[in-house]
Amino acid sequence: MTKERNGLYEGMYILSATLSNESRKKALDKITDGISQKGGEIKKIHDQGRRKLCYEIKGKKEGHYYVIYFTTPTRSITDLWKDYHLHEDLLRFMTVKTDTVLENLEFTPIRIQG
Repeated sequence: MTKERNGLYEGMYILSATLSNESRKKALDKITDGISQKGGEIKKIHDQGRRKLCYEIKGKKEGHYYVIYFTTPTRSITDLWKDYHLHEDLLRFMTVKTDTVLENLEFTPIRIQG
């Protein structure tokens, strides 16, 4: 029997900015509950707030950004992605394997010369 491997992941999630605070919380809970139901554990959630999108997505110009650090069995990632595609309030997501949980996130605005 092979031992199941757990990985540490960083997920970036962009939810629709038009959601009410209550609806946004429910949408975030749907994401975190999905991770937990697949055998994962949430390590840290960074609420990055409402930001302008670089380009329009599903008719939206703004999104509410979250960065979530979590552990989960590696086999669960594909199932999570399938669930994310069915999540109507989730505009975009990205999941990457990481080695550490960042306690603070800082983003520097890019200035384009022109």
